[in-house]
Amino acid sequence: MMPSKGILFLILVTSSAVDATPLTRHSGKAALSFATRIHERGTLNVVEKDRARVQAMKQASHNGKRSASLSATNTDVSYTASVGVGQPPTYYNLLIDTGSSNTWVGAGKSYTQTNTSKNTGDSVSVKYGSGSFSGEEWLDTVALSSELVISQQSIGVASSSTGFSGVDGILGVGPIDLTEGTVTNTGTVSTVTDNLLSQGTISQEVLGIYFVPASEPNNGGELTFGGYDSSVVTSSVNYVPLTTSTPASYYWGIDESISYGGKTILSTTSGVVDTGTTLILIASDAFQTYQSLTGATQDNATGLLSLTSTQYSTLQTLTFNIGSESYGLTPNAQIWPRSLNTAIGGSSSGIYLIISDIGTPSGSGINFINGYTFLERYYSVFDTTNNQIGFASTAYTQATTN
Repeated sequence: MMPSKGILFLILVTSSAVDATPLTRHSGKAALSFATRIHERGTLNVVEKDRARVQAMKQASHNGKRSASLSATNTDVSYTASVGVGQPPTYYNLLIDTGSSNTWVGAGKSYTQTNTSKNTGDSVSVKYGSGSFSGEEWLDTVALSSELVISQQSIGVASSSTGFSGVDGILGVGPIDLTEGTVTNTGTVSTVTDNLLSQGTISQEVLGIYFVPASEPNNGGELTFGGYDSSVVTSSVNYVPLTTSTPASYYWGIDESISYGGKTILSTTSGVVDTGTTLILIASDAFQTYQSLTGATQDNATGLLSLTSTQYSTLQTLTFNIGSESYGLTPNAQIWPRSLNTAIGGSSSGIYLIISDIGTPSGSGINFINGYTFLERYYSVFDTTNNQIGFASTAYTQATTN
């Protein structure tokens, strides 16, 4: 059910530029356009980037706390929002990431101080899967829209950063504990969603995410603060509690099992739901079973598994069993969009699977990552208030455009 106030819809639209279109209004809701960024890859392929992100997540288990926040820069399809900072605002193009929680600017456009800017005197530093930033903590006004304005929001102002070409920083919407240890003299830092709730702008700390597959001609989607958009789901939202297993519990972690064609390839275990990971990664033993069952071979150019047309014609449903519900990926949902093959170094006529090896056997604490390629088929609801994640089908769950 949609709360009665404070719901923000951030519409995601394909664009070759990073500037968002002006704020619009529809059905009494505030809508802010996004840009879709398709990254061309060089020698470092999408699999290597995703694995680097997972390894940074797992490092949290050695630290004993949620200190390894991670960046959406590891994706091949990412989304940027035009976010205003200061009064009058300067607009920055920030990557949206559920796997990190610090909001910061300065990777591209420099931070502009106004009369709402306050230097706390503390320093901030975050290391990512493939990149980092460091600088000073400031408190400032942050505007996600004209109706959703946050006062005294903690932001990082980068004096140095690596791995953020073409963007200005990150809008972190992950759990608050991911900020632990990132700012000196501070335990944790209130996130934008924390402050939207505490300042009375939204009535519950819930984030709904809707992705339209990148292969769609009018691809896009929306990010909803304070609830979810019932108009884009085609089923009820089914919730599952967050996992208690570490280090998956440091993030948006859940328990699930996975089966292929009715055969279990990964028994119930813990993993993470993450917008900043492009692929679906599964434990090495499960991956080897999946590869054997599909007959796929390793493609050196992309790092992905490759199928022949004949093998694709016999591909079975890959099912994610989460709580009491099952979420199937059709054969078409298991392959990389063929129209984007060359963006990852592949052949335009190739058929590449989006299931990849996480790099460690099951039992490692993070045994799967349900990344963007899962989330573009199912609506997701990240519910901090009730410590749960929900999923629902959409019009694109059964889409065949890949």
